[in-house]
Amino acid sequence: MTNNDIFKKLRVALMLRDDDILEILKLADFELGKSELGAFFRKEDHPNYRECGDQILRNFLNGLVIYLRGTKENPKYPGDILKQNKSTETRKRPSFKAQQRKKVDTAVSHGKYKNKPARSKGNKKP
Repeated sequence: MTNNDIFKKLRVALMLRDDDILEILKLADFELGKSELGAFFRKEDHPNYRECGDQILRNFLNGLVIYLRGTKENPKYPGDILKQNKSTETRKRPSFKAQQRKKVDTAVSHGKYKNKPARSKGNKKP
């Protein structure tokens, strides 16, 4: 298992976004760009794939400890941080049905076609 695989699995298990990972790396005094970070999560055969080195993974893990536990002066409870990540993930997207309702043209009445005139009751088609 490579460092990239470990990094990907931690990202998914902890439900971390790119901004969260960059924040965690800053806690360990390590600067990294968003595009550089995205290169670690690409497939190995992608032209922009980059192998995650030991230094990057080490700094991420050290920052993760500070992110979840806090410092000696300001300790945190890791469960609170993880619950906070879960609650922000679930409220992001509206449901599929709500999106479809927005697309429906309410000016068209139901049961009638736009291009065909309404027939009267007495005139039946032969």
